[in-house]
Amino acid sequence: MERENAWRSYGKKDLKKLDELCEGYKDYLFLGKTEREGTKYIVELAKKAGHISIEEAIKGKKKLKPQDKIYAVNMGKTVALFQIGKEPLEKGLNILGAHLDSPRLDVKQNPLYEKSDLAYLDTHYYGGIKKYQWVTLPLAIHGVVAKTDGTLVDVVIGEDEKDPVFCVTDILIHLAQDQMAKTAAKAVEGENLDLLIASRPFKIEKTKTDDKEASDKKDKKDKKEENVRQTVLDLLKKKYGIAEEDFMSAELEIVPAGKPRDMGLDRSMILAYGQDDKVCAYTSLIAMLNQSGKELKKTACTLLVDKEEIGSVGATGMQSRFFENTVAEILALTGNDSSLALRRCLTNSSMLSSDVSAGYDPLYASCFEEKNAAFLGRGMVFNKFTGARGKSGSNDANAEYIGRIRGILEKERVFYQTAELGKVDIGGGGTIAYILSLYGMEVVDCGVAVLSMHAPWEVTSKADIYETEKGYEAFLREA
Repeated sequence: MERENAWRSYGKKDLKKLDELCEGYKDYLFLGKTEREGTKYIVELAKKAGHISIEEAIKGKKKLKPQDKIYAVNMGKTVALFQIGKEPLEKGLNILGAHLDSPRLDVKQNPLYEKSDLAYLDTHYYGGIKKYQWVTLPLAIHGVVAKTDGTLVDVVIGEDEKDPVFCVTDILIHLAQDQMAKTAAKAVEGENLDLLIASRPFKIEKTKTDDKEASDKKDKKDKKEENVRQTVLDLLKKKYGIAEEDFMSAELEIVPAGKPRDMGLDRSMILAYGQDDKVCAYTSLIAMLNQSGKELKKTACTLLVDKEEIGSVGATGMQSRFFENTVAEILALTGNDSSLALRRCLTNSSMLSSDVSAGYDPLYASCFEEKNAAFLGRGMVFNKFTGARGKSGSNDANAEYIGRIRGILEKERVFYQTAELGKVDIGGGGTIAYILSLYGMEVVDCGVAVLSMHAPWEVTSKADIYETEKGYEAFLREA
């Protein structure tokens, strides 16, 4: 049951829409590399489309009616968008749910140190990575520094062409005999993924009033003051007004530097950092914003969360009460604030857990079962179940729900395929689907196939991005 390649069906009109969507997507990938940056970008687009904040709606005692658009943000890292439909909310929502975080290196709270005239930032990797892939790449620093006076300093270094970049070093091949004998998991240790950031010693400027005594005193302090670490601190103070102690209340993320690029002689693919799961976040967002001005039967929701790569934990992860509390507030704004109405709303909802799937790679064919693999260019991918081996930790969607979704996509002529995440005994993975399914709602995983998933640079097909956005729109309108 081989699925058709979507590229074969496109005329000039489709190709124009595809290019417009993917250019916007590349812009989002570059400007939204972190969850904070992604949330900011999303809110700006939502406001332009007429969404108002839930705080503004509550303060103004707004009575929500069909076509009204609301957004809610949680700690600057999670965002939920709503467009009110004609049916009462108790009959459920149509939800698209993706995540904004991606594997990366995080800077520790006490990170700055110097060894042999080289200054480093100590890091801790975030999410599932192959550590050896992160060495000798140009890297950038993104994040915020929170000062004790309440000031929040935004930091982005390494993305402008005039910026410096950073890297994690590796041992040269000539001296790598011991390293090459190790397994890939051990070839680069997590404690060695530290970022090289400077090598010039700090120089104290002399004045005309210097005398021999001052010079002798200075010589004794050279080892302490004229060092590379001090250079870093001096530069941080001048550029950002931050001191070493401010690292304790900072969130600094190390990500690959550079813009997304078209890939292939035919420009049919995109090579970029963080496409898991920003490709599904962006297509979900655009599908949601494209409903503006349309009369929806059911209320539409796009939920974009944090912390999926580490288990959806914490206040900004899917396991938090943010979504449930926000839906309760939305219900109250429609005039129904009962607990039972909230339970009915969540139970009667339908959701696409919009997350990526592993693209079939013929160079690693032994890891896949070809009949049940996702192929680039063949449209959006449905994973009826995820989990590992014996479906452990899986959400397993009902056949009736899959049938209903298939009917919607085929009516709208959306290219789609089904897949599993590799061979049965090799491994597996999970998404936020199982968390939402705890409410009793119908949930299935679906998104875009990705090559080199969780690598610093990942590959997607523009055709799959286009078909997925079309499929998400059809779901929001008709599910």
